[in-house]
Amino acid sequence: SSNWRVMNIEIIGLIAAVFTTSSFFPQVVKIWKTKQTKDISTTMYIAMMIGTCFWLAYGLLINSFAIIVANIVSGLLVLFVLIFKIFYRNN
Repeated sequence: SSNWRVMNIEIIGLIAAVFTTSSFFPQVVKIWKTKQTKDISTTMYIAMMIGTCFWLAYGLLINSFAIIVANIVSGLLVLFVLIFKIFYRNN
């Protein structure tokens, strides 16, 4: 029952993906509401974006749905933070 094992492993990956990916959401919402980004580390978010791109490439190479979806969504959220950082840089 190798198929069952792979499905269970992918479910664990999806659960991890939901938690790690959703962790960016409160930051995006807070910036959206306050228009404040001065306390946001640009370096951290650039590093996160680079890491997310590599995780996405890895997920594509191993054909892992959980890794692919998580890193697409994470990448978009990180991108929003970086865009907000540019638009709200004077706040």
